[in-house]
Amino acid sequence: MATNLRLRHDAAAAVRQEAERTGRSQQDVIREAVDRYLALSPARSADEEVKAILVTKGVIRCRSPYRKAASRLALPPSLTVADLLDRGDRI
Repeated sequence: MATNLRLRHDAAAAVRQEAERTGRSQQDVIREAVDRYLALSPARSADEEVKAILVTKGVIRCRSPYRKAASRLALPPSLTVADLLDRGDRI
């Protein structure tokens, strides 16, 4: 589908900057952003996640919009948070 899109000046500049930084077209950057926002793109592999961390200097945007957690984790009765934090094997 072809469409026209009017972006704010700061958004247009961000798209241009991302396209230059990654060597892709602005159209490709916008397509990827829409796919990610709509959760249409497949999950990234671990290698792709690491590459994204390195390219973005440690910042990765969430893969999907906010959603409530399905369930909470619970510690066994014999274990406390202090036990987990007070480990001697950490550096």
